[in-house]
Amino acid sequence: MPEQLTLTVSLRGTRQVESNYQIFRLTGLLDAFSESTLRNVIGKCIDEGPPDIILDLSKIDFVDSSGLGALVQLVKKAKTSDGSLQVVTNPRVTQTVKLVRLEQFLSLQDSLAVAEEKFKGK
Repeated sequence: MPEQLTLTVSLRGTRQVESNYQIFRLTGLLDAFSESTLRNVIGKCIDEGPPDIILDLSKIDFVDSSGLGALVQLVKKAKTSDGSLQVVTNPRVTQTVKLVRLEQFLSLQDSLAVAEEKFKGK
């Protein structure tokens, strides 16, 4: 059962913990106003484990450079904890990520099913 996350007025989400990974489904805006809260909340969840993370951003309406910075920091935190981070995206998010050439680093995936496959049997 997904757990509601308290983020910001403009960014909402849920957390679902599977046996060897976590799924975060986010909606709203990933911007300068929400990035700090996002980093803190998901960073704490990475510490609690498991450190393999799927960020489902398919319902995100907008992401700015601050939001991208938060994603980069979360990838690094997951790697430091011997995990990894997959990002499920939508065309708006993909376009922003590609503008700054981070699509490889952020491990963009087209669907939640594809992202989950990366962690099956790990």
